[in-house]
Amino acid sequence: MTRTIPPAPRHIALVAHDTMKVELLRWAAHNRETLSQHVLYATGTTGTMLEYELGLPVHRFMSGPVGGDQQIGARIAEGGITVLVFFWDPLEAQPHDPDVKALLRIGTVWNVPMACNVASADMMIASRLLLGGYENRRPDLTPREWDETGERPV
Repeated sequence: MTRTIPPAPRHIALVAHDTMKVELLRWAAHNRETLSQHVLYATGTTGTMLEYELGLPVHRFMSGPVGGDQQIGARIAEGGITVLVFFWDPLEAQPHDPDVKALLRIGTVWNVPMACNVASADMMIASRLLLGGYENRRPDLTPREWDETGERPV
């Protein structure tokens, strides 16, 4: 008798700027079945809206402008969030723009798959790798010792 082991769920953060919330909600509703197989996280209002719209549990952080983006970034650095869907608005000035850039930077540093619009989110959620077969390679960022010249790591 063969036993199939279900793939471990991904830990997916869903974030959207105010002007993109409707787009994210529409996308999430369309992909509800797939999202229901994973652990979901979101910033403040977006999380509340997603829980209501999807009927799925969503771990909510603070609102983005008051620390939610940074909380998600910290969770990414700790390895607790493995996928980021962030519908940000590049045409609208954000008062917390440094936090937005920091979240995108930390996602890139830790090699987390990120989608920043519907097209990339569609491609990512439809990938067979989402449900298994892909192990994220996190970079080794431990400090290195350098030789006496300061030119090469030891």
